[in-house]
Amino acid sequence: MTAPLIELINVTKRFGEKTVLDRVNLTILEGDITTIIGKSGEGKSVLLKHIIGLLRPDEGEILFNGKQLKSLTRKEQKSFKQQISYMFQNNALFDSLTVFENIALPLREKTRLDEDAIKSKVLAQIDRMELAEVTYKYPSQISGGMQKRVALARALVSEPKIILFDEPTAGLDPLRKNVVLSMIAHYQKKIRFTAILVSHDIPDVLFISNRVAIIDSCRIPFQGTPMELEQSENPVVQQFIKGQASLKDELTGLNTKQNIKKMFIREMGQVNRLHESFSVVMFTIDNLKQINEHIGHIAAQQIIQCLGTLIKDHFDTADTSVRYSQNEILMVLPHTGLNKAKQVLDELAIDLQKQEIFQAKSYPKACFSFSILSGLAEAGPGMDLDSLIEQALSHQKIIAHLECEKHGETA
Repeated sequence: MTAPLIELINVTKRFGEKTVLDRVNLTILEGDITTIIGKSGEGKSVLLKHIIGLLRPDEGEILFNGKQLKSLTRKEQKSFKQQISYMFQNNALFDSLTVFENIALPLREKTRLDEDAIKSKVLAQIDRMELAEVTYKYPSQISGGMQKRVALARALVSEPKIILFDEPTAGLDPLRKNVVLSMIAHYQKKIRFTAILVSHDIPDVLFISNRVAIIDSCRIPFQGTPMELEQSENPVVQQFIKGQASLKDELTGLNTKQNIKKMFIREMGQVNRLHESFSVVMFTIDNLKQINEHIGHIAAQQIIQCLGTLIKDHFDTADTSVRYSQNEILMVLPHTGLNKAKQVLDELAIDLQKQEIFQAKSYPKACFSFSILSGLAEAGPGMDLDSLIEQALSHQKIIAHLECEKHGETA
């Protein structure tokens, strides 16, 4: 197993008579996105402040590369802090500084770059975050969503090794939430920093996470991969998942994985008992990574949102569909054979191709060819969901496509 980059061992923190963290153990692996989830007031932000060194534990140890933070020399502490960036919940932008100046601040404080180099880095980051139109405006003159992107740009501009995100999507609408999460995932892969997120945006944040930790009653009863979270039999985890079961994916309005799996089990019972068939459909947006990079994160999320809306419209329900991954939507269609499913799918494909997202004129600044694919599979006795999904993926065909003549690229 990879040695932990950061490790909390039996960390306890009290404020007066109130215990906020009680013998907390947490492992952060280098190069991962680790997300800490839990109800409000459970100590998630307090945990982050311990990691960055803003708070010290009353008991327990915090290790960085195997060494106790409190035993680091002054030089080592300075080096540690230079490797860390922090995106605050309330953005913490300076009202008296422009967008450019806010983003440039870490470079001026932590590096010895000259002004030309700083300007080049900041303007490049501004361009990536689609903030060019507000470069010299002040925080009070821009929207809350743009302020989030400015705070994210500031956290990324110095290319730190570790970034802590405290509720990075708080207060944003579903589209902007997914834009910010998409940006975090995109730049984490590009720069390879270690990310620690505090978030309550379930299930969206799970799509970008390598590891998840639940904080409950001042402790961490579970930490593991998102898949291990779904499969855990820990009663605290089960209670947490059930508490989220009624939530839908905000961006698309579709169902949760948990409910889709329950539906699949129920329908397979019908197949085995009554020999009734049903179908599954898997939709995939190809080149989503390139869409994020070449067209923009907002456009990428609008494509996902558009597909989710049309699926609800044509199949007349959101309860049988789920955002299965960042670029996939899965449908379970009860009492529906392949022929009927294909008929509705053909109608959806015609409507999808007419949407603005497939018009080159919708992307005047940059354009990139992409497609949406779909694949059908029919359930038979004894089949499991994974094998059905694999079958649907193997049968995928393009149902809508944008060919961008501007760059001559193909999907």
